[in-house]
Amino acid sequence: MSEDLRRIGDEYWEYQLEVSPSTAFMMGDHRHDDRHEDASRAAEDEEIGRLKAFTARAVAIDPAGLSADDRISREVLIYEAETTASVLEMRTAEMAVSHTVGAQALLPVLVSQLPIERPEHAEALLVKFAGIGRWFRDSVDRLREGIARGRTPMGSTVEKTIAQIDAELATPVADSPLLGVRTPASFDEDAVAEYKGRVAAAITEHVRPAFAVFREALADEVLPASRPDDRPGLSWLSDGEETYARLVHRHTTLAMDPREIHTIGLQQIDKLEDEYRGLGDEVLGTTDLTEIFNRLRDDADLHFADGPAVVAASEAAMAKAKAAMGGWFGRLPKADCEVKETLTGPTAFYNRPAIDGSRPGTFFVNTAEPARWGRFEIEAMAYHEGIPGHHLQLAIAQELEDVPMFRKHAHVTAYAEGWGLYTERLADEMGLYTGPLERIGMLSADSMRAGRLVVDTGLHSMGWTRQQAVDYIAANSPMSLATIEGEVDRYIAMPGQALAYMIGRLEIMRMRAEAAKSMGDRFDIKAFHDVVLGSGLVPLETLDRMVAEWAAA
Repeated sequence: MSEDLRRIGDEYWEYQLEVSPSTAFMMGDHRHDDRHEDASRAAEDEEIGRLKAFTARAVAIDPAGLSADDRISREVLIYEAETTASVLEMRTAEMAVSHTVGAQALLPVLVSQLPIERPEHAEALLVKFAGIGRWFRDSVDRLREGIARGRTPMGSTVEKTIAQIDAELATPVADSPLLGVRTPASFDEDAVAEYKGRVAAAITEHVRPAFAVFREALADEVLPASRPDDRPGLSWLSDGEETYARLVHRHTTLAMDPREIHTIGLQQIDKLEDEYRGLGDEVLGTTDLTEIFNRLRDDADLHFADGPAVVAASEAAMAKAKAAMGGWFGRLPKADCEVKETLTGPTAFYNRPAIDGSRPGTFFVNTAEPARWGRFEIEAMAYHEGIPGHHLQLAIAQELEDVPMFRKHAHVTAYAEGWGLYTERLADEMGLYTGPLERIGMLSADSMRAGRLVVDTGLHSMGWTRQQAVDYIAANSPMSLATIEGEVDRYIAMPGQALAYMIGRLEIMRMRAEAAKSMGDRFDIKAFHDVVLGSGLVPLETLDRMVAEWAAA
């Protein structure tokens, strides 16, 4: 690797671990275990300046003198540092309240996954709890800045966040999900009990008082100034158009106009109709779209009744995928993937393995309301979150040799989620779906991701109300109303992120089709997948060039 680029990349990666100590801890890098992220305005200003400096240094390196792999490294670093700084400049932390993806919802999942393998890791976590408390207090200051500038979250999500915090504060500390931390294998039963007592004390001393301060500010200051449900999107803010443009670029890696994205979503929804009618006739005996959606949404026999059954179905899907993946991928991950149940956070999500091998890759399925999960939905979800989706993608990236660390752990949403959605259709090619009912789940997942293109742009560029967004997805998918409302609230809280899935999938499918056309009989699906997965997470324009160069060679 170019010596200048190596130096910049190494410094950039070390800086990423410093500003994201929880990520470092989760990965098994224990140098920053006693720290938590800094939510202050001063820390944000510092980060913007540092990221711009990294961008400038990478831009100054002439790509003409670089190897093909170094060129990828340069492009990834520039994209990630530049777009992250660009979004931070828009100060979205000033209105960052969410009951779906907020810190209070995700914190129990975080602490339960931290790889506490040695006594010193356990001790560091106790100190980290003080930092968690500071994070919530600093977040109050950021929300006050937002109020002063007329930038506030939607009122109903503030109310739901308050309810979440109230539920935690009303729970005896002994029963708090925050006590679900791991303990070193060397601890005997007495040591575990003593340590859990100290964790409870840290929660009582640091976390819960900060939760109370955060809750009071939400109720007394943020809620009275919040926006109503009929003005939830960025389009209602004075700088909303610019903020959304930067978020669209950050999450899709492409310079796309929101109206273009909106149109693509409408077209994808239309394309799904014939597939629904064909499978609906086979499974439900009807070709009427409304009846198909209503049956899938409302028939209790087509939904789960308890969390363990959801987990068991996910594990069964994973077993099938593991058995088949060798026929479609030349490069396979060393780390295993497991399924875990959670009662908080998004409906499903994936965590990478620990670098040191102490924790496998894990995809979490939220079973707080098991009946929200249709039996037809589980297989598509499992293939997306686990194998051949995020686990193959992210575990392989982490295990790559002779690739800079920042590339192994890059945050490129369109690549990550585009691959996840691509594998839902790939699983159909692999013959993984049990039958036509489960294939309807593949269509349902497509409806959600296509609908996101319509709804996210509608909310944040076209002035849609929350109810408009809910009604659109309800009319064009079989998702339950509770799931739809949770999804829409997530799009409101995370503008642009939901665009990454379908835009990324469509781009990967385009690259595959063009490579197959140009290569003819020479095209090999295993080799194509190895090219896509073999360099870590990259912007879509970089991936497009990589695939084209492979096909030409």
